[in-house]
Amino acid sequence: MALMTGRDYIESLRELQLEVYFMGEKITSVVDEPMFQPHINTAAMTYELAHDPQHQEIMTATSHLTGEKINRFTHVHHSIDDLVKKVRMMRLLGQKTGTCFQRCVGLDALNALYATTYEIDEKNGTTYHERFKKHLRHMQEKDLMSAGAMTDPRGDRSRRPSEQKNPNAYLHISKKDNDGIIVNGAKAHITGAINSHEIIALPTRAMGENDSDFAVAFAVPVDTKGIKFVFARQTNDTRRLESPMDAGNPKYAIVGGEALIIFKDVFVPWERVFMAGEYEFCGQLVETFAGHHRANYGGCKVGLSDVVIGASHWVADAHGVAKASHIIDKLTEMIAMAETCWSCSLACSYEGRKTQSGSYNINPLLANVTKLNITRMVYEWMRLSHDIAGGKIITLPSESDINLPGIGEVITECFEGKEGVIVNDIFKMLRLVENMSVGAGLPEAMHGAGSPAAQKIMIARRSGIERKRELAETIAGIRTDENFEKIVGKPEEEYWQETKEKIKLKPR
Repeated sequence: MALMTGRDYIESLRELQLEVYFMGEKITSVVDEPMFQPHINTAAMTYELAHDPQHQEIMTATSHLTGEKINRFTHVHHSIDDLVKKVRMMRLLGQKTGTCFQRCVGLDALNALYATTYEIDEKNGTTYHERFKKHLRHMQEKDLMSAGAMTDPRGDRSRRPSEQKNPNAYLHISKKDNDGIIVNGAKAHITGAINSHEIIALPTRAMGENDSDFAVAFAVPVDTKGIKFVFARQTNDTRRLESPMDAGNPKYAIVGGEALIIFKDVFVPWERVFMAGEYEFCGQLVETFAGHHRANYGGCKVGLSDVVIGASHWVADAHGVAKASHIIDKLTEMIAMAETCWSCSLACSYEGRKTQSGSYNINPLLANVTKLNITRMVYEWMRLSHDIAGGKIITLPSESDINLPGIGEVITECFEGKEGVIVNDIFKMLRLVENMSVGAGLPEAMHGAGSPAAQKIMIARRSGIERKRELAETIAGIRTDENFEKIVGKPEEEYWQETKEKIKLKPR
């Protein structure tokens, strides 16, 4: 099948029969629901740009399985160039949509499973990797969107999965037979879930032997019997039903269209199961996924920063202060922070390494540094955008008030900028800044791909602190410095003894 266009993707969703709930109602058509359409439009951009000659190089790839051209969101990275093009793709899509484009979680799940299933098979003689490659080929040939489903509700977080009073706090295997497995439980906060074609479920944490029923990974169509979706509320979400101007980003989503996915006696055939009890590989799978996903944030969030920086400059210019030194200083600081995060994302890609499976993984230490910076710097550059925009971003009247006879004219006069700037355009740009920098987008920057504590654990684990101690000991003279001995042509002890003698003989 050829690469889908954005319109092809939207129409493909009509073929799916999902059970979706939102605001107390069962949704009959995902595609036609006004609350969902901006999320769908955003994901459609990942398809449409693959047909744009200007962007095809980073939006498409060559399948290592078939040799055919595919959307990069269904590709397993097989070179440093792939890793770099992936984060370039993330920044581009952030620039084009101003929001989360939802498809990267599934991409990272595909890459994590490709590498990990290979290593499971190498150790245990299982056939997960071949099963997974068959599924991957299916995803590539159909150009399907995957919802990567990792996070479990987790219940009492002081207890392991097998210790939970309610076993459904973690997705788990309830039954195995010759045909497949039955799973129960839930996955929470899943990005792009209601407008994907497939769910790829992964374990959410490292597991112990007693947790083997919770060590499960598989892929199922979103409309598989027994799966229900509950679409999440987001900041100012119903504004899009009231006014395009008040929505701020009316064409595209607020964040990622997250949903709760409930699994009730869901059957998964063995050909779609990629882990079923191999608890000792859960930590590796989670870490591989998290590394890929954290690397993305220096791309997508910097793409968003490009938009909010542009919007902030526009607002300042509309009010006649774009050349003020304090505005230039704030914008420059925003740019510097964003490009720092971008540099981290590129670095962890360029420092990537080949895995046993032949696929490529990012540098995990630098990926975690990337995401930790995002949890801090996004808040800071958004704070500066608020500073530049002023209090108007949270006190603007609604579009309905602007259109009210006798009042609208006065409102327009009150919110005028410099001569020649259309007041409605000022409203639109201020709403865009509000949409991108207040509410839902900031928690996503904090908690998406894991909270700061998770990054710090990985940074500490991979920091090589013992090697750093050795470096300090060598420089201080506590440890032998072989290079120094080569430079001076004699052992250090002899060199320093001679040096001491010379110092004694030197007249003062």
